[in-house]
Amino acid sequence: MRIAVVSDIHGNLAAFEAVLADLRDTAPDVIFHGGDLAHGGSSPREIIDRIRDLGWLGVLGNTDEMLFRPESLTEFGLPKALSDAIAEMGAWTRETIGEERREWLRGLPLQQIHAPLALVHASPSDTWRAPNLDANDEDLQKIYSPLGQPVAVYAHIHRSYVRAMPELTVVNTGSVNLSYDGDPRPAYLLVQDTLPTIRRVDYDVEEEVRALSTCGIPHAEWIIRMLRSAKPEML
Repeated sequence: MRIAVVSDIHGNLAAFEAVLADLRDTAPDVIFHGGDLAHGGSSPREIIDRIRDLGWLGVLGNTDEMLFRPESLTEFGLPKALSDAIAEMGAWTRETIGEERREWLRGLPLQQIHAPLALVHASPSDTWRAPNLDANDEDLQKIYSPLGQPVAVYAHIHRSYVRAMPELTVVNTGSVNLSYDGDPRPAYLLVQDTLPTIRRVDYDVEEEVRALSTCGIPHAEWIIRMLRSAKPEML
C-alpha cells in the first residue's frame, strides 16, 4: 500500500500541476491532502476545484479555517503588522473563492485515519499550533501518539522531516508552495507500507511569480520574495 500526502498548496497552481505530474509516475494507491489549500497564491479557486474534482480526502488547515472563521487569525496572536497583512490577503482569497467553496472548507475534518497512517494539519485538535522540526521525541510522542497509528503525519511548518522513534514515526510533509527550507521545489510525502519518503519536484517558480503579479492579491511582492528565497521573509 502506497499513500501520498500533498499539503500546503496555498493557491499555487503551477507547483500543484508539477506535483500531479510526479504523482502520475509514483502512482500511489491513496492520496490525501493536508490542508492549507487556497490562501497565499494566485489561484485559490482553481486549487479547491481541482482537489474536489480529484476526490482527495483531507484535513482542515489553519488558513482554510481563517477563510470561513477570520477571527481564528486574531486568536492566534501574531504581531499586528503581520496579522493585518495576512488578514488583507485572506479577505481577497475569501472573496475570490466565494461562499460555496468556503462552506466546503468548513466541512473538512481535523483528522484522517488510514492505517497505518494518521494525518492532521498541525496537531490533532488545533490547526494553528504544531511542533517545529527541532521538537524533542517526548513532545512528538505526547502530541501524536494519541492518534493511534504507527505513522503520524502533519504539515503546517513548511519544512519536511522524518523522525523515527521505537513505536512511532512522525513525518512532516513539507509544502507544495512557499517552502521555508531554502529549496523552492514543492515537497510531498509518499509512504510505502510504513516507510516514508519526501519527494521534491521541479517547477517553474517564475510562472507563479507572473500570476501573482497580475491576480490582485495584496502583498504580492512579499509572497514573491518568499517564493524565490524559499524562506520566511519580513514584510
